[in-house]
Amino acid sequence: MMYGGGIEGKKEMAILRPSIQARRANMTVKFQDLYGFAVEGNVDDVNVLNEVREKVRQQGKVWWALEASKGANWYLDLSSSLNFSALVNGITLKKLIRKGIPPNLRPKVWFTLSGAAKKKSTVPDSYYNDLITAVHDKVTPATNQIDHDLPRTFPGHPWLDTGEGHAALRRVLVGYSFRDSDVGYCQGLNYVAALLLLVMKTEEEAFWMLAVLLENVLVNDCYTTNLSGCHVEQRVFKDLLSKKCQRLAAHLEAMEFDVSLVCTEWFLCLFSKSLPSETTLRVWDVLFYEGAKVLFHVALAIFKMNEEELLLTHHVGDVINVIQRSSHHLFDPDELLTVIASHFSYDYYLFFLLIEMRWMMIGFLDC
Repeated sequence: MMYGGGIEGKKEMAILRPSIQARRANMTVKFQDLYGFAVEGNVDDVNVLNEVREKVRQQGKVWWALEASKGANWYLDLSSSLNFSALVNGITLKKLIRKGIPPNLRPKVWFTLSGAAKKKSTVPDSYYNDLITAVHDKVTPATNQIDHDLPRTFPGHPWLDTGEGHAALRRVLVGYSFRDSDVGYCQGLNYVAALLLLVMKTEEEAFWMLAVLLENVLVNDCYTTNLSGCHVEQRVFKDLLSKKCQRLAAHLEAMEFDVSLVCTEWFLCLFSKSLPSETTLRVWDVLFYEGAKVLFHVALAIFKMNEEELLLTHHVGDVINVIQRSSHHLFDPDELLTVIASHFSYDYYLFFLLIEMRWMMIGFLDC
């Protein structure tokens, strides 16, 4: 289910004159983004979002042209073939995904490339419906917490914040809490599952996307009771920040700023509460194809983009304000992904360091 939105305040935008250009930054405009979320920003934010929508439209033409020339499912068998054509298609696909998957193709591409379709194929077709029926009336601490969190998940959204939206989100979350009792339910999953529901074609596909995300894409134990996996990610990120942004890391350390103040929400909600929806989904495009390393790339990029301003801060609260203000207004995904490509994306040292640190941290936490 897709949600587009018109821009409120079009009359105000239409009468802008160069003589009042300096006041644009203070003019608040309310509008809906591509997925129905209400956003407040200035006129420049609106213009950026309109430019993003046009980029999405143009990128859609590229994908459809490839489907017309190579076939509708040209990318499905790349991993199982070692011939030159498959290699070329694989390189093409990675570049395409980093530039963004069109919204109308996201459900199919995600479901296939993430491994969700393969995971679903290992169980009977009735698995999801049988699971939902079996757990419908069961009450557990997880179901109680889910019921508590439903109305707090993207309040005001035109579909998610309705009886129908709450019911669909509840079924996905409750169903998964019984599928994996070690995870059960953890706050943060509600935002992830809600955004999956908006993107995927069916509730059942959203469930399998959540399953492959927790079971195959992310580091183990991110959402278990003690959040050990999330603690690992935060420690790894702190060390990465000190190596990739040394001056900034030293400044934050002197201020006694703990990265967990911002990173906990980032890693548990996969940026769904922190970045605008289309920017979040561009991150998820890469996440479902290249893996969890992109989460560290995004976190590093956000700090890198704000490095000069952060170096001028003197209080922990100021750091949080800078980070939150910047991330909430990152309406252009290319701005973020360009920083990643320039500084982090092809850093193999970073990749291997990440693997080594994960094993070291997991061993440390298990002691």
